Amino acid sequence: MNEHDELEPKSIDECRRRNDWSKWNKAIQVELKSLEKRNVFGPIVHTPKGVKPVGFKWVFVRKRNEKNEIVRYKARLVAQGFFQMPGIDYDETYSPVVDATTLRFLIGMSVFERLQMRLMYVVTAYLYGSLDTDIYMRIPGGFKIPDAYSSKSRDLFSIKLQKSLYGLKQSGRMWYNRLSEYLIKEGYKNDPISPCVFIQRSESGFAIIAVYVDDLNIIGTPNEIENTAKYLMKEFEMKDLGRTKFCLGIQIEHLRNGIFIHQSNYTEKLLKRFYMEKAHPLNSPMVVRSLNVHDDPFRPCEDDEEILGPEIPYLSAIGALMYLANNTRPDIAFSINLLARYSSSPTRRHWNGVKHIFRYLNGTIDLGLYFKNGANATLIGYADAGYLSDPQKAKS
Repeated sequence: MNEHDELEPKSIDECRRRNDWSKWNKAIQVELKSLEKRNVFGPIVHTPKGVKPVGFKWVFVRKRNEKNEIVRYKARLVAQGFFQMPGIDYDETYSPVVDATTLRFLIGMSVFERLQMRLMYVVTAYLYGSLDTDIYMRIPGGFKIPDAYSSKSRDLFSIKLQKSLYGLKQSGRMWYNRLSEYLIKEGYKNDPISPCVFIQRSESGFAIIAVYVDDLNIIGTPNEIENTAKYLMKEFEMKDLGRTKFCLGIQIEHLRNGIFIHQSNYTEKLLKRFYMEKAHPLNSPMVVRSLNVHDDPFRPCEDDEEILGPEIPYLSAIGALMYLANNTRPDIAFSINLLARYSSSPTRRHWNGVKHIFRYLNGTIDLGLYFKNGANATLIGYADAGYLSDPQKAKS
């Protein structure tokens, strides 16, 4: 595969020019069949007066596993939801998803309680949601206009959508509502604190479903996991991916004595993205600081210092590193949060601090969090006084 093929195609024409066109074409046909099967499109009608149909776009992506290997070619016909008007085309849009903190807690619980983990994927999940407003979309290429309209301009007509097509503002919420109603009907419980987590208990055990859009992580006892999987497959087209090995960008390794979670693949991509993959590795995430405010390398921008220009990707680096720190690398949390304080006025000193973290990651790519079997499951709270972590203002 050449360098150009490393990027995802942006259009069907671009797919046709690539060596893997046959795989993209298969993905396109699968998507069109799914749209037809779910009755997403209604009739082609004359666009109502005062209505501006939403546009559409093809999106292509190659799905990868925990080893960064391509496992599936995926094509999506999506609506251009940015054409929608709030209060007219949609109301509520929020759709809860499981966060990394909750997922880590559930992984830890599965280790301590000797539970099983299983990942299931809902095929074209959004297409199961019913729309709560009338939405019209421009007619994609390949759709034939009825003979009665053939003498008129194609731009005068549109397709009325019957299901929550990907890209619409409310699609995520419509899918969540559909899934939630189906699970609650069977006795699954959840609450406002964790609306993306559903729990069902029985005499033989229990099952917990952690929802991340169309990925359903099921954690529990063997019988209840099997019952949950069967119940889901009765209503939705599912793919059983077996034991959970990859979720939220986190690699999950099931070892004999516990579970190890890490983001080695993400870290490698991060280093390449910021051209730090060949940098000299370091053994600490930050330099030794001085309590002397004038010598502290992390002091705020001074009057005679120049603020970094937009050509230095300071904010992008901070965001990418913070995602890593919040998931599996708490060892860089302090240093990256310290540098994030200066996001509005970063200097070369602060950028050097960011590159120091990258060098540290280059030498510790395989570090992560290990949940050991038989470890003490008692919750412990920590309070960090800081000891003048902010010497400029003498705050902890």
